[in-house]
Amino acid sequence: MSATETADARLRVVAPLYLGRLEAADAVNPALLTRYLALRDHPSTRRTHAFAGRFENTYVDRHLMPELRPVTEAALHYAQTLLRRDRLRFGCWFNEMGPGDRTTLHSHDDDDELLSGVYYVTAPPQCGRLEVHDGPVRLYVEPEAGRFVFFDPALPHAVEPNRSTALRLSIAFNFGPAD
Repeated sequence: MSATETADARLRVVAPLYLGRLEAADAVNPALLTRYLALRDHPSTRRTHAFAGRFENTYVDRHLMPELRPVTEAALHYAQTLLRRDRLRFGCWFNEMGPGDRTTLHSHDDDDELLSGVYYVTAPPQCGRLEVHDGPVRLYVEPEAGRFVFFDPALPHAVEPNRSTALRLSIAFNFGPAD
């Protein structure tokens, strides 16, 4: 059974959040981290959204990163299951947070996104919880390496400061209708 075939059984709903897990995370994440660190300064890598002294989004060419494939396949499977759609397009980017870094409050409802998500590659203790604003309610998710979190792209969200001494690395996703 593949990681994506077991994904449905591991999907938990904590309205309005959906939590999942990559079964092969213990094998995938170290290789993914190593490849990311090797490519983060590659000439084809782009960075956007400069806030609080850092770029919040790092785009690494997926073709140079076969280690990313198990994560994107599982994320797409989760999105197809949650949205009940076979055909979706998606984009993804890395969010690298060193000690003291945070991610500012934002949403992903700029275009025709149907679902947003995050996958945690590294998540040391005290590295900053995901904070999702659902009206007056604040929901907090403790990051865990191998965890997926999915939510409505219109929900404002941020990440608390990384109070650890280590790197917190995540991959963000947006899913929309296939053309």
